[in-house]
Amino acid sequence: MEKLTTIKAAAAAALGALTAVWGRAGWLAALWIAAMLLDYLTGTAAACKAGEWSSRVAREGLWHKTGSVAAVLTAALCDLAAGLLLAPEGGTSLQLFPLATAWYLLTELGSVAENAGKLGAPVPKFLLRAVQALRRQLDREEDDDT
Repeated sequence: MEKLTTIKAAAAAALGALTAVWGRAGWLAALWIAAMLLDYLTGTAAACKAGEWSSRVAREGLWHKTGSVAAVLTAALCDLAAGLLLAPEGGTSLQLFPLATAWYLLTELGSVAENAGKLGAPVPKFLLRAVQALRRQLDREEDDDT
């Protein structure tokens, strides 16, 4: 029992340290990366199930994901630049990184849900509606900011 308590304490300490370093946006990015991996795996499985797997299509998917990583990194760099240029002493952020990351995360989650359906799993409509509603909310915030 003491070994289990030690493992739990170590895990809690590690997660606490990561949260201190990353903050909420870092966890959002970690979720997005996990969702990208899950999307790639479920997309590959769905294509194999349908007998439609193609290395060309798989490469296109990876290029698409590479582009989304570049866009999120651009948002992060814009946030850093804004902090240095607009408020060099206290720092500020445009909050582009968490918004862009959330937008891409919801895109990946929607794709995972679609892939689950292609694999034969019943996908509840409330899940699809929730992902779409969150994505629309982010799009509205984007429209309000411009």
